[in-house]
Amino acid sequence: MNENLFASFIVPMVLGLPLATLIIIFPSLLFPASNRLISNRLISLQQWMLQLVSKQMMGIHNTKGQTWALMLMSLILFIGSTNLLGLLPHSFTPTTQLSMNLGMAIPLWAGTVITGFRNKTKASLAHFLPQGTPTPLIPMLIIIETISLFIQPIALAVRLTANITAGHLLIHLIGGATLALMSISTTMAFITFIILVLLTVLEFAVAMIQAYVFTLLVSLYLHDNT
Repeated sequence: MNENLFASFIVPMVLGLPLATLIIIFPSLLFPASNRLISNRLISLQQWMLQLVSKQMMGIHNTKGQTWALMLMSLILFIGSTNLLGLLPHSFTPTTQLSMNLGMAIPLWAGTVITGFRNKTKASLAHFLPQGTPTPLIPMLIIIETISLFIQPIALAVRLTANITAGHLLIHLIGGATLALMSISTTMAFITFIILVLLTVLEFAVAMIQAYVFTLLVSLYLHDNT
């Protein structure tokens, strides 16, 4: 196992060129479009899961909000598949990079905010000042609400980055401990290996949950502005 704890988070390079773009494009190959009348089991399962998630996520939106359905479903598929592929040995997970997550969060957040100011200008401005606020507190509340608004995309990106990075670090540390204990105590090594297997299963669940949470929060921001 690599001695450098953070080596798996370094963007891979070939001939001085980063491979991040190819890695980001690769998950799209896992979701082929079916041109047959009857799809196979894999595509049928993908379509069923997409219908289930879209029905749950888009049910709260009006007609304008539902125009974002394709983007939100593409987002959850991309984040989920990228997180899962990052759990493979000797692979790179783009969602551990804060810069990439900010690149996803900021445009989506900005799109929802701009949509709100275009369609519901008065309601969007009213969020900066709750009804019934005492006059002396008005400047402070406006500043606080403005800061909380601009923190939303940062919170989206940091949450995804922290959860995926923490899981990878735990797997790395426990895997290293398992190898070290094999020459000391077989029993302790076996117990540590069981913990590693359980943690890996948990990380598969976290990979999907974080994709859902990221997309759900963007959906809620959209709902507040449409």
